[in-house]
Amino acid sequence: MQTYQLDVVVSRGSSIESRHRVHAAAWDASAGLVGSTRDPFLVVPWRSCAKPFQVMPLLETGGFDELVWGDDELALACASHGGEPEHVAVALRMLESIGMEEGDLACGPHEPLARRGVKLLRDAGHAPTRLHNNCSGKHAAMLARAHVSGWSTHGYERDGHQVQLAALESVSRWSGVPADKIERAIDGCGVVVFGFPLAYMSRAYAMLAASATRGDELASRIARAVRTRPLLFGGTDRFDTILVEETSGRVIAKIGAEGIHSAALLEQGIGVVVKVEDGASRAQYPALLRLLQLHGALPDPLPARLQDFARPRIKNTRGEVVGDVRVVDA
Repeated sequence: MQTYQLDVVVSRGSSIESRHRVHAAAWDASAGLVGSTRDPFLVVPWRSCAKPFQVMPLLETGGFDELVWGDDELALACASHGGEPEHVAVALRMLESIGMEEGDLACGPHEPLARRGVKLLRDAGHAPTRLHNNCSGKHAAMLARAHVSGWSTHGYERDGHQVQLAALESVSRWSGVPADKIERAIDGCGVVVFGFPLAYMSRAYAMLAASATRGDELASRIARAVRTRPLLFGGTDRFDTILVEETSGRVIAKIGAEGIHSAALLEQGIGVVVKVEDGASRAQYPALLRLLQLHGALPDPLPARLQDFARPRIKNTRGEVVGDVRVVDA
């Protein structure tokens, strides 16, 4: 089994100013756990990395097709989007197709995550709405699951609701962790979040990669939606979108809050996950990119658009470069 060096340091001049400890796991769909950093069995919340698996019940039961939804809606359901006009329009369309509106979303409003989204909203003189929430697509899909199944939409986000029980079963099936062993809490957007070991998070993405490569319908539809709608999956300056574009869809990564990130290496049938111990988002991109390079999913040197994520520059208030963020040299 491979052991990686993925810890991240922050420099200022010639000094190391800060350090971020990184845990990671890599799972091969045919060989099991094939690599790790620190504790691959660390139990943490999976956050938004679970989104592709949370929408699966709607696909499996035929509700998605009953609504005549397509790749736009599926990509947004899996997304942590940037709150740009394209995202808001699809989320609104999803709600209108089931006779609902923004106020039915259980997520709260927040400023767009994409710089373009922030600028356009401010230039228009508008305040953020729930549709701008990066999870609005996931929430709209959850409301749709309740709607097409004839369940109450009230409390759809709460632990114990049929929508959340179906999502739990999906996460359990793909990760291989029994449902009663998965910890549950409340995510940043208000729905149930799932906690279990990193190794089995990487397993879920490995199974997704292998299933999509075989042409299995469920995984293939999700992979196609992300590959063909990368903007809806993230945004103009969002890491997940840029990675999909730069790998021509061979790698599908899903960001989560507090320094967690999962990815499916479709051609290799491998799933990986990184978790920055202190939750710093600035460290997760360099760590994940190095891990993808180690598995041959990205070249060295990286494409220009990914280099800024791999080694972000630290600037002072005058715009001068005074340091950087990087993976520790092995």
